[in-house]
Amino acid sequence: MDNAGRLQVVKALVPAAELHHYGTVVRSLTGGRGLHAEKFSHYEEMPVEFEKKVVEEAKAAKAAAAAEHGH
Repeated sequence: MDNAGRLQVVKALVPAAELHHYGTVVRSLTGGRGLHAEKFSHYEEMPVEFEKKVVEEAKAAKAAAAAEHGH
């Protein structure tokens, strides 16, 4: 954590999948005063157990969408 005048600056490397709704959470935790910015850093190989879960969820979502549209 860094100081920038009266502000606290938090820098972190976080998987993009975990940033969903993060801006809303920051504003909520800071009473609407917190700001949030994202910048892509790098790609990294995913652990096998997470990879399998992501692939299974994507296949299930694709099958559900196809069923919904009668395909």
